[in-house]
Amino acid sequence: MDQQTRKPFLYVVVCAAGVAADAGTLVTAAQKAGWDVGVVATPYGLGFLDATAVEARTGYPIRSAWRSPGDPRPLPPADAIAVAPATFNTINKWAAGISDTLALGILCEAYGSGIPTAVLPYVNAALAAHPAYRRSLDLLREMGVLVGSYAPHEPESGGGAGLFRWEEALELLTPGPA
Repeated sequence: MDQQTRKPFLYVVVCAAGVAADAGTLVTAAQKAGWDVGVVATPYGLGFLDATAVEARTGYPIRSAWRSPGDPRPLPPADAIAVAPATFNTINKWAAGISDTLALGILCEAYGSGIPTAVLPYVNAALAAHPAYRRSLDLLREMGVLVGSYAPHEPESGGGAGLFRWEEALELLTPGPA
């Protein structure tokens, strides 16, 4: 398929948070909105996903580790990236430019490549109170990252998973009417 007829490609970066098991909600919504989708998981985020179901839904393998030199790229280049759910750890490392996992490497490169990126943080209020978190979100915003509106939940509360709006990532990445 050539560049003019292919669907735009969305990377969904999934971190290790309680709601991550529902990441298929975003995959399905993106596909209904006309995106082709590939999932990239942090090493711990991988354990939260039903890999067989996600890979069947997307048609692509979930990426979590670096590929070996000479191996083909398993996903097309991203036209946009949605990080959902995004953990305290990933947000802070990303803002600091730390690229110690494939997911973080992709996110750090996205800035320099001008790839539109949305992040839906999913952290508890105790972690969100840490000054590094606030600074990291501010820096990501300065970098042009579109930050979701989910409010931090109380520690050990179950996280308000029913309030997490997966589709907000698509809303942030899709410009509204002019």
